[in-house]
Amino acid sequence: MFAASGVSKTYGAVQALDDVSLDLPPGEVVALVGDNGAGKSTLVKVLSGVVIPDSGTVEQDGAPVRLQSPHDAQRLGIATVHQDLALCENLDVVANLFLGAERHRWSLLRPIRMERAARDLLTSLDVRIRDIRVPVAMLSGGQRQSVAIARALVADPRVVMLDEPTAALGVEQTAQVLDLIRRLRDRGLSVLVISHNLADVTAVSDRIAVLRLGRNNGSFRTADTTPEEVVAAITGGVAVAGSPKDLA
Repeated sequence: MFAASGVSKTYGAVQALDDVSLDLPPGEVVALVGDNGAGKSTLVKVLSGVVIPDSGTVEQDGAPVRLQSPHDAQRLGIATVHQDLALCENLDVVANLFLGAERHRWSLLRPIRMERAARDLLTSLDVRIRDIRVPVAMLSGGQRQSVAIARALVADPRVVMLDEPTAALGVEQTAQVLDLIRRLRDRGLSVLVISHNLADVTAVSDRIAVLRLGRNNGSFRTADTTPEEVVAAITGGVAVAGSPKDLA
């Protein structure tokens, strides 16, 4: 269980986050939604160790943890897939999956072992790529997104955060990525999805957390709410009382 509590962050006169809390239980997809400037990106940067908050705590299994750098987040099992994916498009799928985590033996690369591990990982996620030795630039948008998500799993994380995972994808590719997110949940991972697409959010999430102007403005069980209610919380039409823990 990962949880952020009372997180605040200012940039000069701008209050990016103001006493924000968020729970990420295992085996659950939590969607983080809000308008531009609501604080979503800043909160993700705090949880991924990129930004150090002015106040607040992050807990793992009830114990406070220090997130002073991305390495701290990775050590704690927090993986982030950014919107730009950060793939090396001139390299093949195997090289991208193990970039920075190459398998060695006596300082020599072990390409056959890495290829076998890559096939096993992609198969377990039901990711269909005919040839994993082709450059990533030759893959579709959905396949590239799947490779980026699979790469996050190489380090065996407990939390996976996905920033706009279906942005600029077609209908079929979006469906493939949403299925992949469900498989992450089925693995028992905590999954945080940041998205502007409420249709995708409704299709894949268990809970929806709303940020507005840097503050919590609602936490909904997806099965018990409507898109209209979520939109009202995003735009300020309604503020839902209670903390994420009260509403979880």
